[in-house]
Formats: sequence, C-alpha cells, structure tokens
Amino acid sequence: MIVRTRGVFLSSVGVFLPDPVSAQDAVADGRYDEDVCKASGLTGTHVAHGVPALDMAVVAARRAVQRSGRDVEDIESHVHGGVYHQGPDGSYPPAYILRELGTGPIPSLHIRQGCNGMLAALEVLIGQMTGAAQVETALLTTAQNFDTPLIDRWRGFGDSYILADGAAAAVVSTESGFAEVRSLNSGTLAELEQWHRGDESLLPPQDGTGREVAVAERAALFNEREMSLAETVERIGEFDLSIVQRSLVDAGLNACDIAKVVPINQDGRMIEYAVMGPLGLPMSRSSWDFGRTVGHVGAADLLISLDHLVRTGEVAPGDHVLLLSQGPGWISSAGVVTIKEVPSW
Repeated sequence: MIVRTRGVFLSSVGVFLPDPVSAQDAVADGRYDEDVCKASGLTGTHVAHGVPALDMAVVAARRAVQRSGRDVEDIESHVHGGVYHQGPDGSYPPAYILRELGTGPIPSLHIRQGCNGMLAALEVLIGQMTGAAQVETALLTTAQNFDTPLIDRWRGFGDSYILADGAAAAVVSTESGFAEVRSLNSGTLAELEQWHRGDESLLPPQDGTGREVAVAERAALFNEREMSLAETVERIGEFDLSIVQRSLVDAGLNACDIAKVVPINQDGRMIEYAVMGPLGLPMSRSSWDFGRTVGHVGAADLLISLDHLVRTGEVAPGDHVLLLSQGPGWISSAGVVTIKEVPSW
C-alpha cells in the first residue's frame, strides 16, 4: 500500500520499559552465547517478570495522552499491535486498554503483524484520519511480554535479536504535533511466508499443551528445504529497500536528506548491511547505538527510539526521520516523519 499524506501528526509518544538486564550477565549465567554477544554488539534487554503486556500498554498510553495535552475523552479511535501473548484466547486486548484508560465507546482494532505492528497501526489510523471516518485524535499502542518458558529471549529468535519486554504508545492527530507523517508504504513478500512458519500444522494444538516458540529453528528448516539463506536475505534486502525508496519518493526526499534512520533493534551488522549501506548512510545516522541497549521490544522499537532521539536532542525541527520495520509474512513497512518542534516533554 502507498500512503502519501499531509496533515497527520504524532502529537506525543509514551514509553514504558521494565527492569534492564545486561547481556553480560546473561553470558555469565549461560543463557547467552559470549561469541554471539560480542559479534552482534547487543548489550542488554528489559524483562517485565510478572507485569502483563497490556498493563504496560496502559502505562505507556497514559503517558502519551498526558504529554499530548489532551483528555482521554478526546480519543476517537484506537489501534493496538501485539506480537506475542496479549491475554487469554478469546479475550479482546484493545478493550482492556480502553477500559483501564476510561475512554468512551470508541472503535478499536487489534493488529497482528508482529514487529511490523506499529507502522501497520499507523497506516490504519492515517486511513481513518484522511478518509471517510474523519477521525481527528487517535491512540496507537503496542506492548510485549516475552517472559515465558515457551520463549528463549536470548536464542529463540536467532543470533540477530535479544527479545525485550516493554510498551509504547502515540497520540496521533490531524491538528498538530511534534512530528508530521510525510509518507508510509508497506508490502508483503508472501513467498517467504513459510520462513517463519516452518512445516508446523495450521490446525489448533492437538496435544493440549503449550509448545516452545522456536522461530530460529523454523527459519533454518525453510533455508534447508526451500530456499538458501543467501537467497532469502537477498530477496528480503531488495524488497525492503523498494519499500524504503517508495516512501522517500512520496516524501519528496533523497536518502541524504534523512537525519536519522530508526530500524527495529537487532544486530548492528544486519542494519548496516541491509539498510544503512544501501542508502549510502553511516551507522552514526541510525538509532542503533541506543537500540542495542534496549533489546527488541517487538513493534514498540520505533516509538521507543523516536522518543529517545527527541528527548536527547539528537533530532531537531526540520529533521527528517526514516522509520522502518519488518514482520513475519514477510511484511515490510517504511515511513518518513519530519520533526516540527521540540515538544515540552
């Protein structure tokens, strides 16, 4: 999908990160491989322990609403993106968030696009704001808690990621904000769907027990049987770059105009090879130096890093920021926002 947009703003963002955990501590405990730790450059993560993802989302949402200077009653629509468990099967996670916030009976959607969920949710809100719905103020939330025996946050998703718990939220407005959304594009490379599914059944679990989530094993099986890792990476790189280029063109910009690139938090070598190198930009113009300390908080990475860049003054009014994320499927999204002002928060 191609979205050229004007008059849609990020009014505020809110972030919640639980207790930090050092990668070196995990190495010492035998949970993380020392060689992988050194090679990836990833230095830590955050662990929520007994705090549910949805409760973290509520905290982040409250912070975002407070920072926006608006009341909860002003929110007209809500989109939530979840990666892993958001509540009991059969429950509706967005309704929990809205009940806790005390909003009115507004529309809500639950986006399940994995780590691509934040940009996917923003794409939906842009449609609501520029289309027939005429929404003026909306809330975007995303949160993850990977603290379960069914997920190995250090090794289960391959060597490029350390999974992290946390939440982020944004108030999106048609009136004003600290950043204007200039463009947003997305696409699905369906030929790589099996890369994250492996050969697992599409039927509900039949043995009545939970099964460990082993995405790295599924990917390895796909690369062994269907497509080599080298070809997979090549196709992903070409596809993702085409999405980025469309968003740059729609925003009327070249890569050299981008002040900061905000990708998902992963191994720095992947970011340099797949993103910064093809764009002709140095790693210093990415958010990786901060993101490597946070861990991969699913779809929340982009808002967490953007919040950091704004608060620390690494971006200023007039700067263009490229946001990009991916998810299983293979899904890819990229968008450009332009910083309009230094927010009071």
